[in-house]
Amino acid sequence: MSELDLNLLYVLVALDDCRSVSDAALKLHRSQPAVSASLGKLRSFFDDPLFVRIGNTMQPTPRGRDIVDSARAILRRIGTDIIASPVFDPATLAGPISLAMSDVGEIVFLPKLLKDLRRLAPQASINAVSLPAAQIADGLEAGTVDLAMGYFPDLKKNNFFQQVLFLDGFVGLLRADHPLTAKKLSLKQFLQLEHAVVRAESRSQEVIEGYLKRKRIQRRVVLTTPHFGSAPVIVAQSDLMVTVPEPLAYYFSGASPHVRMVGLPFPSPRIPLRQFWHRKFHHDPRSRWLRTLTAELFQRDQRYSRDALALQSSA
Repeated sequence: MSELDLNLLYVLVALDDCRSVSDAALKLHRSQPAVSASLGKLRSFFDDPLFVRIGNTMQPTPRGRDIVDSARAILRRIGTDIIASPVFDPATLAGPISLAMSDVGEIVFLPKLLKDLRRLAPQASINAVSLPAAQIADGLEAGTVDLAMGYFPDLKKNNFFQQVLFLDGFVGLLRADHPLTAKKLSLKQFLQLEHAVVRAESRSQEVIEGYLKRKRIQRRVVLTTPHFGSAPVIVAQSDLMVTVPEPLAYYFSGASPHVRMVGLPFPSPRIPLRQFWHRKFHHDPRSRWLRTLTAELFQRDQRYSRDALALQSSA
């Protein structure tokens, strides 16, 4: 078989369709001598004339007929299984969709995604996971994690593609009836307040902490917690202030009448929240569908799309 050029099978099929060497040459966009030479190679390989002239047409021999039928099946299989682009239908997806997120990511991303995923891929299950950076990288490479969504500076660019979804900033949370009624704090007020600080696995908090350190702004920290979820409960029952990512502040203040947002006394550092995927799956139809769905979801939200476009235009 290694001596048989599979391109010669196209010549056999064209001869069977056209029953003429010259017409087959036109169909294949080749010269007549080239098609004749190919037929000669086939006759030598199979030790059979394959096609013989009867009147004005070339007719297949019994051996030629069998080989042409097999050649059609082979070329059809090549066209459908190898050459044709695979078609992905999310409605038939029955396995899990695994998304690496922080607790912030679950609040920001998951509710938006869940509605569309349940509508478009109703048989799929969604698995949100929180993993250390090294395990996220391994999971993306192995395909056990479909997308990482959020702030993951450890995912190196040479192995991963990334797309900005939106920019994230920071605001403060106070209890709704806090004696300090300002909508935006002065630096003096910010420094006079006592603060709760969240030190979660989410790397986004490193951004605000690094900013304050560079600006030599030292808060009066009286409580440190590893969980964002407890922050609004603590703030609602104390005079403490907590600084959290802006989407979380919107969520917490909207979900509870006992906390309110307050502006910081300095320009908030902004971080790009992205979706990441391994380059091995860049052309995979399933991955492409999921990435496109996620991007379109945030583009439909005008606040998020403005942020992402602003970042991309300045990159």
